[in-house]
Amino acid sequence: MNTVGERIPVAAVLALGLTQIIAYGTLYYSFSILAPDMARDLGWSTEWVFGALSAALLAGGFAAPWFGRLIDRHGAGRMMSAGSLLAAAALAACAAAPNGAVFVAALIALELASNLVQYGAAFALLVQLQPHVAARSITYLTLIGGFASTVFWPITSALHRQLSWQEVYLVFAALNLVVCLPLHGWLSAGLARSRAAMSTAPVPVLGRLPEGGRRSGFVLMVAGFALQSLVGAAILVHMVPLLSGLGLGASAAFIGTLFGPSQVVSRLINMGFGRNLSPVVLAVIAATLMPLGVLVLALTAPSVAGAMAFAILFGLGNGLLSIVSGTLPLHLFGSEGYGRLQGRVNSARLVVSAVAPFALAFGMIRIGVIPSLAVAVAAGAIAVLAFLMIRRG
Repeated sequence: MNTVGERIPVAAVLALGLTQIIAYGTLYYSFSILAPDMARDLGWSTEWVFGALSAALLAGGFAAPWFGRLIDRHGAGRMMSAGSLLAAAALAACAAAPNGAVFVAALIALELASNLVQYGAAFALLVQLQPHVAARSITYLTLIGGFASTVFWPITSALHRQLSWQEVYLVFAALNLVVCLPLHGWLSAGLARSRAAMSTAPVPVLGRLPEGGRRSGFVLMVAGFALQSLVGAAILVHMVPLLSGLGLGASAAFIGTLFGPSQVVSRLINMGFGRNLSPVVLAVIAATLMPLGVLVLALTAPSVAGAMAFAILFGLGNGLLSIVSGTLPLHLFGSEGYGRLQGRVNSARLVVSAVAPFALAFGMIRIGVIPSLAVAVAAGAIAVLAFLMIRRG
């Protein structure tokens, strides 16, 4: 896909990598650590706090297509700058919320900001900057962004030992203002300068799907991503209690730690050996690894070795999913209108991710752990079929 003279915009990828670590760390990964104290101060149960997060995720999912159109119209750099301001304001509003209603409103604003500062917007910026090397740029970006949980889980825990959750959120608001906002502003200015310096608009990437197959291809792609998100979100939220419930006891927490490094390993492998693989093939591989891991867990529990294999396979698949979610829409549909397309894909994924943890919890109570895992395997298998049908088309 590379054109002569085009190189990966290393500075842009590094800058976005840092902002992605901060965006995911402050807006997503920190929440589970701070949620118990949020619940205590609000007078709620922890389940109600996570329920509020799910409602906010739903709101973010429904708004994602609109934000995608804004990214196409005004440029990803400008919208990411606005997102940094909104993220800082929302974090501060959560910290200052005098009651539950204001807290929920601020949490919704937080999830709206996530649409503008996390992967969907960052992928769009790389596509707008240099569309013909965007697929490789996205791969490098996800490798850096994959360290968000590794960085921010210990940072959040360390801060929270010294500060209240409100004060931690104020620190995180400052990070979005002092670090992310200037970087997004610099990227926005650089994108504007590069466009002004060109005598013509950059040559767009053309999608591989023929016009007649685009509607069905889009439906299959969204279905595949949504089903993967269903499996991923459900299992990740419940991973440690799920493993404990299968009889793995104290080993559950250790086994869960294998997931994060496996994501990074899959991205490194893809960088080294996946250069010539079509994004459709990578999507099939990612969609296969995740339910395969769940199947291994269901068949081998309470084996520690089987659970470790599950965590590794699941992490490998989820790591590839982050890459494919950016490269597959570009490969199939091209760079024109990429922000709008990402918004529609993210909408389906966010809505499903919001309800998936509750669906799995309900299933484990009603039909049991193993039958619920079987349903997750079936959903993952359907995702594989959806991506295979795109490939055949």
